[in-house]
Amino acid sequence: MANLVPMSETIPATVPTTMKAITQTDPDNPRSLELADVATPTLQPGEVLVKVAAAGVNRADLVQAQGNYPPPKGESEIIGLECAGTIADAGDTGREVGEEVGCLLAGGGYAEYVAVPVGQLVPIPKGFSLTDTASIVEAATTVWSNVGMLAGLTEGMRVLIHGGGGGIGSFAIQMCKAMGAEVATTAGSAEKLAHARELGADITINYKEESFVDKLKGSCDIILDIIGGPYLEDNVRCLGLDGTLVVIAVQGGPKGTLPVARMMPRRQSVHATTLRARPVEQKAEICASTVEHVWTLIEQGKIRTTIDKTLPLADAARAHELLDSGTVTGKLVLVV
Repeated sequence: MANLVPMSETIPATVPTTMKAITQTDPDNPRSLELADVATPTLQPGEVLVKVAAAGVNRADLVQAQGNYPPPKGESEIIGLECAGTIADAGDTGREVGEEVGCLLAGGGYAEYVAVPVGQLVPIPKGFSLTDTASIVEAATTVWSNVGMLAGLTEGMRVLIHGGGGGIGSFAIQMCKAMGAEVATTAGSAEKLAHARELGADITINYKEESFVDKLKGSCDIILDIIGGPYLEDNVRCLGLDGTLVVIAVQGGPKGTLPVARMMPRRQSVHATTLRARPVEQKAEICASTVEHVWTLIEQGKIRTTIDKTLPLADAARAHELLDSGTVTGKLVLVV
């Protein structure tokens, strides 16, 4: 039986009482992200303190900086939904100080230290660096929880993934191909479509030039969508019998038309989900299932990291500017 380390009532002497973190100096200016001194997080029961080595940048981070995606009640106001680093204080969890881990977060990743519920830690895949791992935690858990756990991905299915040039899309293409699916994807440039084909996409569609409905009408078993309302009706038209549409973002807006009468005889379903607001217990289940079903594929080389650029933590505003420009293919990572 492991020796449990008593939970720290104060931060250990080896951990500073203050740390550097990205703060937003003007809530009305999403680019006003600056490195500042803030208090180091203190631990709650069941948490570890991680010294952050790298943090992934996600579109949700941009939306938070714009004032449209606040953290769940009681969570850190600091931006950042994923990171990787080293356990600096194991609290009451029995984990080892010095252990390298990836972290799924509700916030707090853009900082030198972050408090993480122990169930939201994932191991570093063999062959991956901390920077590599920081780029996949959010994508892996999002894609597996929705495409695998919710929609029931099995070999031979046809899956449509919108946004094949982004971090979520890049991971989803690889995971679905590794699990034996036929993958179709949309993107808005020749470069991003080429990237998707390199990752294994079977069908690539430039949504600016052609209709994905014309190519896929009535043929998809699963659709993973980040656009939302404007794509709702067309997505349903692409579903086959017993097909499942999962909407995980509303980058195009929240309102659309749902053709229920079309869906009923085809036994189709639509789900709208987020990961960030789920209870800690659900996130722990998702992390465990993701490691069980996806980590082997990563370690076998069937899923690779797709990092476009790394930038220093202090350049978070620049990272957000790049991501917002639409020129990034894959992921951006902030190095601490």
